[in-house]
Amino acid sequence: MAENRAHRDDNLLEVIQSRLETLNKSERKVAEAILRDPSAATRYSIAALARASNVSEPTVNRFCRGFSATGFPDFKIRLAQSIATGTPYIGQNIEPDDTVAEFADKIMLSTMANLEKARQALDPRALATAIDYLIQAKQINFFGMGGSASVALDAQHKFFRFNIPVMSYDDALMQRMVAAGASVGDVIVMISYTGRTKETVEIARIARDNGAAVIGITTPNSPLAEVCTTTLEITAPEDIEVYMPMSSRIIHLTVIDILATGVTLKRGADFLGHLKKIKDSLMPTRLPSTPD
Repeated sequence: MAENRAHRDDNLLEVIQSRLETLNKSERKVAEAILRDPSAATRYSIAALARASNVSEPTVNRFCRGFSATGFPDFKIRLAQSIATGTPYIGQNIEPDDTVAEFADKIMLSTMANLEKARQALDPRALATAIDYLIQAKQINFFGMGGSASVALDAQHKFFRFNIPVMSYDDALMQRMVAAGASVGDVIVMISYTGRTKETVEIARIARDNGAAVIGITTPNSPLAEVCTTTLEITAPEDIEVYMPMSSRIIHLTVIDILATGVTLKRGADFLGHLKKIKDSLMPTRLPSTPD
């Protein structure tokens, strides 16, 4: 009974997605019809869902009971609750025969779901610790390779405004040399989706050995997370064996925004004039807006 209760308390959409490969052919049709448009499924009658799935009504009932529902009405309530948690869709891998509309929907909806999942998992204490390191840093370096290089560059663009020397590096040899020259008071932010790149882990260890604080933005329990001073743990499941990282990069960029905002708030109201001066310096570079 306890196991059944735990299963009922899980996010129903996540459970359906995770069990998709284990369902029989008919039940999988029901699951796929629900995952295609969860909101519409909450408005279906059992007959309508059976038609959308091209299965019989008893098959729909059997499917619902397989997910610990007492029947179709109970299943719809749990489905609505699942949507209300803020995770409206569980991303599916991109398939070679997807239409433009299908893979565009998958990417957008999966990113939204993974951002919500990251929001729920992000540890405020780890964020506060990372912000404290950054606000006290004598210099900050952002390291990212591959798909994470663009995130490191974005971080440099945001953090240079804080009157702290800041650079980003995407080359492993440059990262290694900067880490070797680091010392107490330096902060190095390592950005890596997998946290398993050998060079990245070695560079983080070199920086730590030289007294720098190393902040990891990476996967929980990864080799990189193990060697960082503090880690902002990010989980964003996606098919990176074939396709480039998608939602993980968006999540990492959002975490950089959170850190930059935290540093701004820590600096206090007196610092806002400095930020405004930098922003105002761009005004002469822009053409005037034209009315519609």
